[in-house]
Amino acid sequence: MVLTIEPLDARKHIRSGFSCGKDSLDNYISKQASQDLKRRVTTVFVLIDDPDFNILAYYTLSSFTVDITALDKAFAKKLPRYPLLTATLLGRLAVDNKHKGKGFGELMLMDALKKSLNVSKQVTSLAMITEALDTQALNFYKKYGFKQFKQNHMKLYFPIKSIEELCRTLDI
Repeated sequence: MVLTIEPLDARKHIRSGFSCGKDSLDNYISKQASQDLKRRVTTVFVLIDDPDFNILAYYTLSSFTVDITALDKAFAKKLPRYPLLTATLLGRLAVDNKHKGKGFGELMLMDALKKSLNVSKQVTSLAMITEALDTQALNFYKKYGFKQFKQNHMKLYFPIKSIEELCRTLDI
């Protein structure tokens, strides 16, 4: 068996057994994800243990705009003075309860960061943005270098330049 991260295929991947313990994340993958894919509002990436198609973890990526006044002044002062700038949104990241503690959250985050970095070379993005559902998620993101927004401390950002440095350091 081989761990594989691939785009969600609603006809192939088994979503019904996924449970991470957060209703919003469980309902999203089972009921909403395929509709969002069809409408092209987000991309969904799933972790499977090939050839088994049960979803072990997933995350979503989409485009986002950021008001630069909400960012840390040290970071924002280096940016152009446009009122809104583009970013990549990590909208959801979840690991099935049966697979917690195996490092799958970190694996999925690193994959999302790498994809965000690669895409930023084609379509500009100043940072990856996410919003933590709870304190545990907040601490998870902060551990990897995400910074909190000034007005909403559950909302975080990770500058693309910092993602690039992290990827270089980890050789990913």
